[in-house]
Amino acid sequence: MFLKNSTPAETIALTTPAEPVKPGAVYPVIEFERVTVRYGKDAGATQALAESSFHIDKGDFIALVGPSGCGKSTILKLVGGLIQASDGHVFVARREVGAADVRIGMAFQNPTLLPWLNIRDNVMLPLKIARPFRDEWRSKRKGEYRDRADALLESVGLRDFGEKYPWQLSGGMQQRASLCRALIHDPTLLLLDEPFGALDQFTREELWATLQALWMERRPTVLLVTHDLRESAFLANRIMVMSARPGRILMDERVDFARPRTLETTYQPEFTSLTQSLRNLIVAARGGMAGHP
Repeated sequence: MFLKNSTPAETIALTTPAEPVKPGAVYPVIEFERVTVRYGKDAGATQALAESSFHIDKGDFIALVGPSGCGKSTILKLVGGLIQASDGHVFVARREVGAADVRIGMAFQNPTLLPWLNIRDNVMLPLKIARPFRDEWRSKRKGEYRDRADALLESVGLRDFGEKYPWQLSGGMQQRASLCRALIHDPTLLLLDEPFGALDQFTREELWATLQALWMERRPTVLLVTHDLRESAFLANRIMVMSARPGRILMDERVDFARPRTLETTYQPEFTSLTQSLRNLIVAARGGMAGHP
């Protein structure tokens, strides 16, 4: 099962381990301990991920960048429990994947909205599937849950579009609705697999601001896979750069630009210097090939 091609019903209800913690505590939401991934067996096996160890703290916004095929989506699949590590251990919310439940939101390059549901019902879908919300679906779907969906839609500029169907919205509007769907059940962890990759530059930049505002308000832990280095520097508070396959973490750097960041931020010398250094590192990682990563 691949993240980019998964359907909402397959992904929204994904669960990974959870453990109670003290309110306000900062703890690693994701931990990799000497994790490797191989596809296939014996001589025909392909190593997708070299031995990797890292952690992502509660409330972090991590951008994962690197050459195509370096294992970025493999890491997302490991965290989401869609595949298992060949070696090592993956912990989410301090328990090994599969041990208990924690809410995960996901958004992909394609919005994967269900065409037979209107936008509001698409946004509410996780509440129908994910625990504990599904236990009260019948009693709250026309009241509290509807209000929750409408408030999220209003926050991303879709207040008047709840009754519309996906085919009646532009690509950018559909992606806004997809972000609302990923956040409506207050996930501990938000996994984003190139969510703006299919959009034009102007729409992408608008949605950067939308996602930044949603993160600043709700503070989920976010793991974003992207090929867009400006996007990574605009959104993340940490950028992790991966090598060519078999992937491993080459650099893990904090991004300390003040928030809220604006498009003007992207023209500051410090910002352009960061994106250029990222590009140089990725070009070197893929063997000095010319062109954008």
